[in-house]
Amino acid sequence: MAEHPAYPVGLRLTGRRVVVIGGGQVAQRRLPALIAAGADIVLVSPSATPSVEAMADAGELTWERRRYAEGDLAEAWYVLVATGDPVANARASAEAERHRVWCVRSDSAEEATAWTPATGHSEGVTVAVLTANAQERDPRHTAAIRDAVVEGLRDGTLVAPHHRTRTSGVSLVGGGPGDPDLITVRGRRLLAEADVVIADRLGPRDLLAELPPHVEVIDAAKIPYGRFMAQEAINNALIEHAKQGKSVVRLKGGDPYVFGRGMEELHALAEAGIPCTVVPGISSSISVPSAAGIPVTHRGVAHEFTVVSGHVAPDDERSLVDWPALARLTGTLVILMGVDKIGRIAESLVAHGKSPDTPVALVQEGTTAGQRRVDATLATVAETVRTQEVRPPAVIVIGEVVKVGPGTNA
Repeated sequence: MAEHPAYPVGLRLTGRRVVVIGGGQVAQRRLPALIAAGADIVLVSPSATPSVEAMADAGELTWERRRYAEGDLAEAWYVLVATGDPVANARASAEAERHRVWCVRSDSAEEATAWTPATGHSEGVTVAVLTANAQERDPRHTAAIRDAVVEGLRDGTLVAPHHRTRTSGVSLVGGGPGDPDLITVRGRRLLAEADVVIADRLGPRDLLAELPPHVEVIDAAKIPYGRFMAQEAINNALIEHAKQGKSVVRLKGGDPYVFGRGMEELHALAEAGIPCTVVPGISSSISVPSAAGIPVTHRGVAHEFTVVSGHVAPDDERSLVDWPALARLTGTLVILMGVDKIGRIAESLVAHGKSPDTPVALVQEGTTAGQRRVDATLATVAETVRTQEVRPPAVIVIGEVVKVGPGTNA
């Protein structure tokens, strides 16, 4: 007789007794979802992985440190059997059958009365994927389908035609260092839902080509400023489009609050009564050095890193940076927007005690196809920038971490 397919259903387990037999890797993977569901979990196992033990220590479940015994499934609504003992698994499964308790078995899908689907979540939707029958069960296949569906929901490429989840307002989205794959999942989804995108030059430009034709893309560098300052004009553009009931994304490079003037835009929107969502982004101060093989911290080398703006020189009265203090630090110094000022920055650091031999790396167009790394020292960096024609955008890393990567002279 042909096997019937499994009937999919969502279990509401809040406050209901769930028994997990076995505290190994299977339990470690399944317990977080049961905890999130609010289940009253009893774990029966003489031992457990450190992660499972931590769940018990945190009071997220009750752990009975012993082997399975007849009667453990009394009053249970659901049971997960996941020990390495086939005899114990069969006994527990038989008890579940007698008590009419749905039972998942990690060792035998055919003998189980329930299967755990491959699940994922996106914006209030749970995606669960099951194969048709036990003979065709392939966890890798179901996981791949789940991942494809969830990713489509998250990045906006999979949206029901009658339900476009968009709301008016502005989202300040950190686009990351440049590689389009390094934007956050939430940022990518908001882009897919946008009516208008106001983009910085240093944002992930490749993502703009994926937007539907109806989306208006505005280059922030080309907004007509007139009598306004550049930032004021951008603020006005955000407000104007949002007041028209549009969903607006302000796509910024890196993180909106790391030298991104995101708070200025947030204040302007708040004063205009415009709702705003801030989506953090991966800052180039960390990601670009990493892409070039440089850790900003490293055991025994640097216990801290400091990120500063180099858009004004140390001797400029507008500078808010305490360069003498930075020269005394032993950790890593990361400078953004400082290519054209690096000569004067290096002179200031050396003048206040930094060794002229301190390693320096300049990473131009980090994480993009045009990435290149140029190494120097504080004594040579100004000349190196000139002769190697280093151009913005570039992240400058100063410190011994420059030399710790593979292939360096560490």
